[in-house]
Amino acid sequence: MSSETSPQSPGRKPRVAIVFGGRSSEHAISVVTAGAVLRAIDRTKYDVLPIGITSDGRWTLTADDPERMAITDRALPSVEQLGESAEGGVLLPVDPASREVIYTEPGSVPKALGEVDVVFPVLHGPFGEDGTLQGMLELAGIPYVGAGVLASAVGQDKEYMKRVFISFGLPVGPYEVIRPREWDTDPAAARKKIVDFAGEHGWPLFVKPARAGSSMGITKVDDLSGLDEAIEEARRHDPKILVESLLRGREIECGVLEFEDGPRASVPAEIPPVSAHDFYDFEAKYIDSAAGIVPAPLTEDETRRVRELAVRAFDAASCEGLVRADFFLTEDGEFVINEINTMPGFTPISMYPRMWQETGVSYPELVDLLIQAALRRPTGLR
Repeated sequence: MSSETSPQSPGRKPRVAIVFGGRSSEHAISVVTAGAVLRAIDRTKYDVLPIGITSDGRWTLTADDPERMAITDRALPSVEQLGESAEGGVLLPVDPASREVIYTEPGSVPKALGEVDVVFPVLHGPFGEDGTLQGMLELAGIPYVGAGVLASAVGQDKEYMKRVFISFGLPVGPYEVIRPREWDTDPAAARKKIVDFAGEHGWPLFVKPARAGSSMGITKVDDLSGLDEAIEEARRHDPKILVESLLRGREIECGVLEFEDGPRASVPAEIPPVSAHDFYDFEAKYIDSAAGIVPAPLTEDETRRVRELAVRAFDAASCEGLVRADFFLTEDGEFVINEINTMPGFTPISMYPRMWQETGVSYPELVDLLIQAALRRPTGLR
């Protein structure tokens, strides 16, 4: 049964809680994303409440100060630097009949911060993008931007994402999964499983965390000598790892956005080879600002096909709000889907906003469309 979204009080602007930071390795990028959203959101149309989640999971009020949320001189920002108190905490309602947010601090009377009409979670990775936060908001009856519980979980776990895509007939490249118990109980057998995979599909391989993003913990492995180190690096981020074969071709991305009449795809972009990096890793994305080509230099037929596939991926995973779909255009002219991101990079240099800018939707319009889509949707089954 669905619960209808309750209207805000007459004459009051909708209040948007921007929730960011979090416990994942993508904490800093979430802070940068929040800064971009705070700059872009229309303050004449919405009231804004910035809520940060520290690296150890404490919810706190933060300064509404986008300038302090940027990467400066290669230094990454954090919620701990922005929090208004080292001890105070923010509590969301647990009663669907109330959307009152409470602020507590040791030795002080709890303070009501007013109602929140919609949450804009700009969290990346586990404990935010993976369905955990979405489930909490569903229980609280608070609308939120982006994918629901199932789609968020599927979009975070690359193994099950690929399984869903395969079941819907989407083209997926070869992969292997090493589960935590396999590595913990018999690492030699797990290693052999990867070596056998390499024997079938060839080196190099990509070893990556199964449930992380922003290219965190990914290693390109050229031969057996680098395998153990790559596994340990991936397991620093996630005890479950994914191994993928190298797909030779061009990296193509496409954004999907939910409009009132359904999802639509943006013009695609291409990620060119980055000379200073082995692949499009974290440093290339966020520190060195590697530039993608928007729109991608594709034929009219290739553009049509990748946009159709992006919307099919959005629907296959039951997504809502937004998705960035990443593909390889192989040497034989076929598109293979690599992954989707249900809360893609949303910084000023990120590909998702750039693709929509080129499609005719500016960054402020993008933020507004996402909030409006969330306000239209009920919580609960839908």
